[in-house]
Amino acid sequence: MGNWPPAELYTRENLKKEGRCLLDLLKDCSSVAQVRRRIFDWVKDREFDPRQGNLQLQPGEIIRVRDCALAFSGMVKATSDERSGFSVAQALWDIARGRDRKDLQAGFFAEMIHLIQGVDGRAPFKAADESRSTSDMDGREASRIRSDELDRIWEAAEARMLRYEDGLSAKAIRRREKRRDLILEALGGRPEDWGNWKWQVGHTIVSAEKIAKVVRMSAEEREVIAKACKSHLPFGVTPYYASLMDDESSDRDRAVRAQVLPPKRYVDEMARHRKKRGRMFDFMGEFYTSPIDLITRRYPAILILKPYNTCPQICVYCQRNWEIDEAMDPHALAPWEKIQEAIDWIRDHPSIREVLITGGDPLTLGDVRVKKILDAVAAIPRLDVIRIGSRAPVTVPMRITKSLADLLGSYREPGKREICLVTHLEHPYEITPEVVTAVDRLKRRGINVFNQQVYTFFTSRRFETARLRMLMRRIGIDPYYTFVAKGKEETNDYRVPLARMLQEQKEEARLLPGIRRTDEVVYNVPRLGKNHARAYQHRELVGILPDGSRVYKFHPWEKNIIQRENYIGSDVPILDYLQRLAAIGEDPDEYKSIWYYF
Repeated sequence: MGNWPPAELYTRENLKKEGRCLLDLLKDCSSVAQVRRRIFDWVKDREFDPRQGNLQLQPGEIIRVRDCALAFSGMVKATSDERSGFSVAQALWDIARGRDRKDLQAGFFAEMIHLIQGVDGRAPFKAADESRSTSDMDGREASRIRSDELDRIWEAAEARMLRYEDGLSAKAIRRREKRRDLILEALGGRPEDWGNWKWQVGHTIVSAEKIAKVVRMSAEEREVIAKACKSHLPFGVTPYYASLMDDESSDRDRAVRAQVLPPKRYVDEMARHRKKRGRMFDFMGEFYTSPIDLITRRYPAILILKPYNTCPQICVYCQRNWEIDEAMDPHALAPWEKIQEAIDWIRDHPSIREVLITGGDPLTLGDVRVKKILDAVAAIPRLDVIRIGSRAPVTVPMRITKSLADLLGSYREPGKREICLVTHLEHPYEITPEVVTAVDRLKRRGINVFNQQVYTFFTSRRFETARLRMLMRRIGIDPYYTFVAKGKEETNDYRVPLARMLQEQKEEARLLPGIRRTDEVVYNVPRLGKNHARAYQHRELVGILPDGSRVYKFHPWEKNIIQRENYIGSDVPILDYLQRLAAIGEDPDEYKSIWYYF
């Protein structure tokens, strides 16, 4: 699959062939305004009568014509040119007239070919299975046929999910036990140290030399980590999490490794701008949404309190990578005066009803410090929900001791105050017996546990995240949000087209039992917060760039409440994404409906 797609598939010549029905209409236009009108009329004719004399179109194909028509007509407006900084109408006009456009790449031709085919009712993608007609049957017979159909759908979905091994399998447990012994020997630990969270945190691996002793890596990976450490970029892995990385080559632990082993592009970009990281990498604009130190506020009734600015393990794509200096920085805890000042500010703002305490990872503080912070927050009577954001259940699950679970549970007062924990599981391979124990301790004390997944390239294969959802609910974690990976240049290796996330929600997550698919796909808009991706009302496709990147206009969540500017963001090209999948052995044909999610 490494040479996918065939060289002749997404070219200017093939676009002229597949798009002749439209391009021939543009040749004699005298202005780009006339081009826009002809494209719009062509699109609307087909949207109005998608069959166009072809009685073979199925209901799903007619819906696809409508979706493509909406997308195409939106991106040829003059205002769309202004927003995206590129004119699709001009590019198509130039192609129709035979003008040179060396800037246009395969990704652009791929988008245009699929879009024109979609509007014209010729999309090559069709539903994999045809449903039997039951219109002439009685209710019970029709119900049985439908039930058999649902059985087939689930069997196919489950077979795909079972491709991905989890950390609860007997083989994985034995693998991790061997890894544990190797790591203890390399770090000079004893068997009884492994379950001690203070030993785990105190032995966070922060150097290229140490990680090379306990994790199988390529020479390039070792060089990249060495450069990261030399450039004082945040890097850290707990011994426990290092044990989840396999000794032998496989794709089982790809997502685990990607969490913490930074790619070259990331390190080069971060090192280049290290002295101005706060301005270069603060994608969410926290600099503009912090009314006082340690607080970020984007919504009316909830805010973020950040008393502790480090973690024992640094996620490469962390939203706050620009703030963290080093793993377990001894100076990361803010002075108590600063924390108290932030809490007093919360007390003085009566609209705040919920606080998310995060950082950094506040649960890697000791119980005494955790209690001091929670006591101060809980002393504000009107706060009826306290959330704690922590990856400890995943990166150092032994931190969730019985005493910590008791402490957290003590702040829960039924009918008055709820306390919950939001964690960050990425992949089924991260779910281990230790994670199960940690979650169980919290649940037995009335603490609900939610998950926020960042949907990255390394978790985006067919039914990979569906498998994660199935396992999370089994161990007591509720899927909460699935985040579009931030559009940050330094983390481009992690980004996935929005279309793939929409495809995953509709074709994979939708097949799961209800409480297994409670997560919501969201795009975090800088300065403003979460934009829900479930409906057209939240965004518009306004253009396709020469490399095939889609450009979206994301609407602010409060657009019908107060006036706020829209946000323009560019996606990663779908063709590039499919080529990456092909390079790791995936069949791009299994993803071919991706072109028709907008």
